[in-house]
Amino acid sequence: MLPANYQIRLVEPSHYEAIIEICKLVYPTEKPYTIEELDDHRQVFPQGQFIAIDTDTDTVAGVHFTLRLRMFDFHIDDSWDVLTAGGSFLDHDPNGPTLYGADIMVHPGHQHHGLAHALTDQTRFLVQEEGLWRMVGASRLPGYGKQSSAIDIERYVAAVLQGALFDPVLSLHLKDGWAGVRPIHGYLHHD
Repeated sequence: MLPANYQIRLVEPSHYEAIIEICKLVYPTEKPYTIEELDDHRQVFPQGQFIAIDTDTDTVAGVHFTLRLRMFDFHIDDSWDVLTAGGSFLDHDPNGPTLYGADIMVHPGHQHHGLAHALTDQTRFLVQEEGLWRMVGASRLPGYGKQSSAIDIERYVAAVLQGALFDPVLSLHLKDGWAGVRPIHGYLHHD
């Protein structure tokens, strides 16, 4: 349940700088989205770009970016760069039956308030509103690096899916109702 002092809204250009700052905090070793990319997201699929706003301070607390795809046009092992046209979302297909959850981030100062879950729920509502077939996404596996010398990725994912291991991202996605399929080798080449 979304706390009373937060609202889910659609991304507007006035939010871009705050989104870029959240990206720098959540992914400090990666190049953040650019204003041009954020504008591309909004131009090609405005109803699929969500923010969580802290209404007490009128600040952006989290974001969830989506686009529509025809997954039959892609391979199951395609990387994030392929699925998102290099982060631009210019491969968005307005007739695509699948909503692809391309990215979700919550400002560290606003984590553990259910914002990621609320943002994901908003995308589920979008799937229903637009009559889409499904929503898919992928999960980073930040816990795997510490385990990689002792266990291969397939066994690691299986253990997380069974609840025997905890992964800081995948375990939370599972708690939010996602179902795991399998590891995608090379999904994020730098991660």
